[in-house]
Amino acid sequence: MVQVKIGNNVVGDGAPCYVVGEIGINHNGDLGIARRLVDAAALSGCQAVKFQKRTLDVVYSAEEMSRPRESPFGVTNGDLKRGLEFGMDHFKSIGDYCGEKGIAWFASCWDEASVDFMERFSPPCYKIASASLTDDGLLKHHRKTGRPIILSTGMSTLAEVDHAVEVLGTKDLVILHTTSSYPSKTADLNLRMIPALRERFGVPVGYSGHEVGLATSYAAVALGACMIERHITLDRAMWGSDQAASIEPQGLMKLVRDIRSIELGLGDGVKRVVPDEVPVLKKLRRVG
Repeated sequence: MVQVKIGNNVVGDGAPCYVVGEIGINHNGDLGIARRLVDAAALSGCQAVKFQKRTLDVVYSAEEMSRPRESPFGVTNGDLKRGLEFGMDHFKSIGDYCGEKGIAWFASCWDEASVDFMERFSPPCYKIASASLTDDGLLKHHRKTGRPIILSTGMSTLAEVDHAVEVLGTKDLVILHTTSSYPSKTADLNLRMIPALRERFGVPVGYSGHEVGLATSYAAVALGACMIERHITLDRAMWGSDQAASIEPQGLMKLVRDIRSIELGLGDGVKRVVPDEVPVLKKLRRVG
């Protein structure tokens, strides 16, 4: 039985699917929106919400930051990135609020300084974004924290995933299959990679979905995904690059509810006559 403990929850074989509401940058730089998204995730029964943290001058070049880009925050890409980036006071408030709501929270960190920043909040785990999968130095820096790692594998070859797992090791590792397009086309999802990755690496494997709709996330659970991560939003029509690939509060409630129904319905794979079948058997079976 392969399991990883994240905070108070077990993830992996025999455990309920761990559902993460990815807030990411869908808060649009507004702490009030972030709290409302936390509310939606907690009410839906998610185990955690996820944010992201970047040291902008490290992750982006000066040229990229100065590139023209219209947004509510200004006219350059730097204006946009700075407007969306939460700082110490924001995350302290988020940590306190998640504690009140009884939901775990963590972040994907895009650089070493961001890992050090998040360490002040003692997160239950770290998420490594697909864009960072080939950054050996960042992977090793995450491992120095001693916390469980969730590795997203979008836009990566199998050889690159092999190397990342070699760098990280398999202890306290959860791998997420994902397709890094926003929103993803259903034909590009390749959900059969979920059991394939589980067989290859012998660690819990989940699914991070960026597609429109919920059906394929349900299929991922049926294929053995131990974790489901979906971007969440208050309204898919809101401004922001990730909103259209996100699910709204009502959809999130449906997602978690139906995942629990799927888990119940999957059973244990042992054939038996259940008690409710016995009277029907006695009534309808002529022989035996």
